[in-house]
Amino acid sequence: MVITSRLSYRPWWRVVLAKATTYLELLKFRLSLLVAFSAGFGFLLGSRGVFDSMNLLMLCLGGFLVSGCSIALNQIIERDYDKLMNRTKNRPLPSQRLTVSQAGFFALLTGILGLWLLMEFTNMLTAFLSLVSLLSYALIYTPLKRVGPIAVLVGAFPGAFPPLLGWVAATGSLSFAGWLIFGIQFIWQFPHFWAIAWIADEDYKKAGFKLLPMNGKKDLNTAIQIMIYTLFLIPLGLLPAKFGITGINSAIIATVCGVLFLSQTFMLMRDGSRKSARKIMFSSFLYLPIIQISYLLDMQ
Repeated sequence: MVITSRLSYRPWWRVVLAKATTYLELLKFRLSLLVAFSAGFGFLLGSRGVFDSMNLLMLCLGGFLVSGCSIALNQIIERDYDKLMNRTKNRPLPSQRLTVSQAGFFALLTGILGLWLLMEFTNMLTAFLSLVSLLSYALIYTPLKRVGPIAVLVGAFPGAFPPLLGWVAATGSLSFAGWLIFGIQFIWQFPHFWAIAWIADEDYKKAGFKLLPMNGKKDLNTAIQIMIYTLFLIPLGLLPAKFGITGINSAIIATVCGVLFLSQTFMLMRDGSRKSARKIMFSSFLYLPIIQISYLLDMQ
């Protein structure tokens, strides 16, 4: 009995660390960090290099928390479906490492704190748009995933809000330039999410998720849809330079990245393989931060 109790003993700090890690997993730390990065990008682009570092920090933290709240709510709503899929069955709720009440309280706490930070350190419009993004993601996009591919269209709106929120936080207005960087991230999401849906199609079907376009089939028609939306990114990537927001160097980088991204879709059209879809997914992960950083380095 003594041996058993010693083996099962865990120092208090390990217990706390494990619980903290579980809560970070509930927030999808890397995804929420990407949201914070995109919001910071919009803020820096809108501020033209003249900004308060504390406001930038609080914007990113607030964006991270609001994003985490919406993701946590998504997992609460989909907890029974997550149990059915291999890719999600080990999440905090399906694995019973957190209860629904614990996850709900944490989501409420992070959401309130995130919105308060945005109101306190940016402006009311930024906080309001963040709330709209949170509610539309959790309460509209999430249930639509079992209805049809329209969910991707609906989900692309809150998914494209972060750079717009950053722009609004810096400028206080919804100007054309803000909508332009919103539009780039909006279109980017279609090849990004459809590539993921192609890879996870078998798992998604177990939960009844219907995210692929063209009747939900992994065929040439769906691959063409992915190619078309990726193609749109090439002219869109040039518009910041066209309207004097950025310079020619970032336009060249955006074009090269867009062409390389587009080239991956031709492979999917040719062989329709999971490997090709995975290459599109990884290309999408690289495309967005590369062009956003290039825009920041080439501001006019």
